Amino acid sequence: MSEELRNDEVLEETAAEAAETVEPAAPAVTETMDDYADQLDVDPVWVRLENMLKDQTVINVEVGGIVKAGVVAYVEGVRGFIPASQLDIGYVENLESWLGRTLDVVVITADAKEKRLVLSGKRVARQRAEEARKARIAAVKVGTVVKGVVESLKPYGAFVDIGDDMTGLVHVSQISQKRVKDPSDVLKAGDEVEAKIIAVKDGKISLSMKALEESPREVQEEVFPYREEGRASTSLGALLKGIKLD
Repeated sequence: MSEELRNDEVLEETAAEAAETVEPAAPAVTETMDDYADQLDVDPVWVRLENMLKDQTVINVEVGGIVKAGVVAYVEGVRGFIPASQLDIGYVENLESWLGRTLDVVVITADAKEKRLVLSGKRVARQRAEEARKARIAAVKVGTVVKGVVESLKPYGAFVDIGDDMTGLVHVSQISQKRVKDPSDVLKAGDEVEAKIIAVKDGKISLSMKALEESPREVQEEVFPYREEGRASTSLGALLKGIKLD
């Protein structure tokens, strides 16, 4: 065997041995602030509460006590305060009725230094109500005739409450077939109106009162009908019939 072939065999054996001795790479380890809590002298519970605040994590809690101006609930074993104004969307008059109830909340204050945890159920309730409202608006059918009450007037139109927590805009150009310069010239807050839904876009409803008005041509034909023997007629002969000329 030639010297060159022997050298090639030695190189191949060396490479194979080296490959066998290579250890597989260790799997990546995901580290969190909790892993360093002891070193940083930080309570890992408060780290998690701060993360809940940052991510606006929805937490289900039970009201465990009534205090001045609010109630108490515990998260991760930490006493949290829910102000009366943050319990629900509407005004809460009787705090005692909330004792023992469960509700979904988010953290709005997490101060580890002061050991202060404040929660809000109102934010969760408001977000869900808004999502439900958008779903109802998305289900609205263009062409539907609705009745509503004028909520407010702006130079560009009238906002009308059409029920089910939905409001539509009647643009000034859609109030009447007659030219309307300012909505307040023909409408006022509290007026009951009827309108047709003409568009639904980006969560907004456009209404038209004008679309329900009869056109001037239709009105004229209704008010001034000319009939001859049970049939409509506008001929000159029909107009002159019965008139005696000297």
